[in-house]
Parts: sequence; structure tokens; C-alpha cells
Amino acid sequence: MGVRALGLPEATRSPNTPELPEQVTIWEVGPRDGLQNESGVIPSAVKLEFLNRLNAAGLPVIETTSFVHPDWVPQLADAGEVINGLSPKPGVRYPVLVPNQRGLDRAREAAVSDIAIFASATESFAQRNLNRSFEEQFEMFRPVVRGAASSGMRVRGYLSMVFGDPWQGAVPVEQVVDAGKRLLGMGCDQLSLGDTIGVATPGQVESVLRGFYEADITADRLAVHFHDTYGQALANTYAALRLGISTVDASAGGLGGCPYAGSATGNLATEDLVWMLSGLGIEHGVDLELLVDTSTWMAERLGKPSPSPVVKALAR
Repeated sequence: MGVRALGLPEATRSPNTPELPEQVTIWEVGPRDGLQNESGVIPSAVKLEFLNRLNAAGLPVIETTSFVHPDWVPQLADAGEVINGLSPKPGVRYPVLVPNQRGLDRAREAAVSDIAIFASATESFAQRNLNRSFEEQFEMFRPVVRGAASSGMRVRGYLSMVFGDPWQGAVPVEQVVDAGKRLLGMGCDQLSLGDTIGVATPGQVESVLRGFYEADITADRLAVHFHDTYGQALANTYAALRLGISTVDASAGGLGGCPYAGSATGNLATEDLVWMLSGLGIEHGVDLELLVDTSTWMAERLGKPSPSPVVKALAR
């Protein structure tokens, strides 16, 4: 039984939850955050086919690759080839991750219009992921953000370890809000709050978001990025939606994790998110059947099944 035969869940919006957004932007991270965590190197041709399939499925934002040094993330060493081979779809955004000034220079050379930087809410992860102290990371990113803005690029700031750090434990909300405000203050257009190791619960999500709102950061400047280590990604997303968040990161088929945080498992699967949004009557613009077909196709190339429950249910 395929997606078409089974259909989508009936859309039901409770009158008791009028705060849910009418529309959600899905920020697809599979080609970058998903594939960077694979043990093997995926051929460029397969990545480009993956991007084409995601285009066809209607994703509005597809994070395409990362301009990092190949020694750091060899899975994305072909970033230039992928960008050059991309067949962009009108109206779709294709951000790339840049770690430093050299990455920005490469993004400029490739005529990229959207970039993202990746910062940490904690000292330990800044040291391990960026080889910088918590304070030094902001000095590294400031000229990158300003340079991107001067080139007309949109800049997203990822903030990792927002809900917990494997080396430091719980992260104070005040510390998270301070780091996020500094990224927004230097010129990031949007801040994505990352549950890098997947330990968040809905109550924590509410506490962090309210912390930002009390600091006069509005919901339209925030996004959420959940991992499903403890099976809480959808619950956490729903909590964020009820507090006004309307941009949600997800990865087709649940691909991904974090190469520098060993306890992290896959990202929130885009298919699981789409199923929930459809059931809530929230517009998202994604063709679930094409998306499931895409994740099934990619799973075959990776030689392992998708962890997404929705993919498993609909791809039988």
C-alpha cells in the first residue's frame, strides 16, 4: 500500500489551540546535515539526484552542502561540484553552511545567496566543533556575517547544544538566550535553536522560547532543529508550534546526526513532520508521496532503511 492509496491524515484543528501557525516553512537539511554524518562518501551524482527529487517534492528551502575543509567533513568535499551541478527551482532557497572567512569566499565564488554559520551555546562544544572558545567563536563569525550581508546574502545562525551538552550537562536558558542574541545582533537574519543530542522535552522547549520572547526576540526570527534520540522530536516541534514558531528544520528520511556529538541520532524526519502538519491542517507545500519515494530511494543507495516511522509505514 503506497502513500496515494493510504492518503493523508484528516486535517483537524482544535478550537482550543488557535495559536498554531497557518503555514510552516520546512527547512530541509538532509543533503547537508544528513549526508555529512554518513560513514561513506556519497557520489556527487547521487547527491544531485537527491536534490532534484527534493525539488520535485516541493521543499521550499533545501540546505545543499557545506563549504568546510574536506579534512573536517570528507562527505561534503565535493561542495563546489554539487553547487555547480544544481538545477535550481524558481522560488526555492539553497543555503550552504560556511565555517569561516574561507568558506564565505567560496560561497561568493559560487554565487550563493544564502549561507549559514554554526555556533555553540556551550564552551565544550565550541572547543570540539570549532576549535575556538565560546567567546572566540563570535569574533570568528562576526566578519563572516558582516561580509555576507554586504554581499546581499541572507544569513542563518545555527545555535547548537541549546537543550543539553554531553560534556557539560544542562545549559542555562540565560546562557542560550545571550548567545542567540549575540548572533542575531551581529546580523543573522534567523536563529535556529538546535537540540544537537536530542535530549529536549516540550517543557524545556517552552522555557527556552519564552526566554527569547522575554528578551524581545520574536518568533519570526527563530527556528527549531530537533534530533530524535529519545523519540521527542515531534512532541518538541508541536510545543514550538504552539508558541508561534513557523520554521522547522527536518531531514528527509530522518538522515543525520552530528559528527562531533557521538550520542546524537537522526534528525526529525521530514516525512514525520509533514504527516503531523497535514493532520493539524497546517500548510507546508510538500508532496508526501514524492518525499517518501525520495527517502526510500536514498535509503537503497545508503544500504540501510530509513528510521522514519512514516517512511516505514507508507513505503510498504
